[in-house]
Amino acid sequence: MKANDIKNKINELSSQEIPFLFAVDFELSEGIIIEYPLRQQEILFRTPLASNHCKKPESKNKNSFVSYPEPFSSYKKKFQTVMDALKRGDSFLTNLTIKTPVETSFSLKEIFESSTAPYCLYVPHGFVCFSPERFVRISKGMISTNPMKGTINAEIPDAKNIILSNEKETAEHNTIVDLLRNDLGMIAKDIHIKRFRYIDKITTGQRDILQVSSEITGTLEKDYSSHLGDLLFRILPAGSVSGAPKKSTLQIIQEAEGEPRGYYTGIFGYSDGKELDSAVMIRFIEEKDGSKYFRSGGGITVSSEAHYEYKEAIEKIYLPFS
Repeated sequence: MKANDIKNKINELSSQEIPFLFAVDFELSEGIIIEYPLRQQEILFRTPLASNHCKKPESKNKNSFVSYPEPFSSYKKKFQTVMDALKRGDSFLTNLTIKTPVETSFSLKEIFESSTAPYCLYVPHGFVCFSPERFVRISKGMISTNPMKGTINAEIPDAKNIILSNEKETAEHNTIVDLLRNDLGMIAKDIHIKRFRYIDKITTGQRDILQVSSEITGTLEKDYSSHLGDLLFRILPAGSVSGAPKKSTLQIIQEAEGEPRGYYTGIFGYSDGKELDSAVMIRFIEEKDGSKYFRSGGGITVSSEAHYEYKEAIEKIYLPFS
């Protein structure tokens, strides 16, 4: 379905307090929307608000997973395209992503079923997402978002202090927080930062990682439910996976990455008719022509180093098994 039709459908369903599940791709060109999603078992989802799949995560053999990252020389060319644009002043922060072939004996559905991530989506013959990052939550007229920026291997000694004191990571996080404050300011009032640079530990099949997040909140207009789709689309694509300023940064991303992201780094969400919770579709494996690809990336600033960013993107390639 075309993204504009998704937007209009969200307006319609939200105004009638009808539950729905939706997903929109990064380019805002297409999407998925399902009324009363708890009644179907084809597209599976899990959010803190609800799930249509109650099977408990199973223990899996973590060794059945191999990735084949692109060589550093290839990544560096993309990185340099971004860096040139940053130095020209076309962007303050650009999210650069890579597409990595992976091999695993697990199906996309099995990965979904075994994931412990708070936001999961499985589309048959398409992709599985096991995201730790909220896009927005809306409840009782309040909207909140939790941008994630800053990742480190939790096994590194004093990892928490290292990531919180890193100047590049701090600047990157501050930029995203400012961007998301401005985004929410377009559709809500009384914007404030409720929590700043708090740490979450994320368990993966290979290692534990620490992720830095902030929480920003605001108050929506009383009639927001009648035009919820318009509000959501006004702040897309998500700032944490695009950059700032958005318009010029999206052009940089297109030039550097060379192909559409599709549903990767788009958003998905569920509404029960009164509340809505949604996620940024990171930690993402897609399936095409019988092959699987893991999508990952990170934010680039003028102080970024190519080797460090390349390593971070690769460290985010994992199966979500505890």
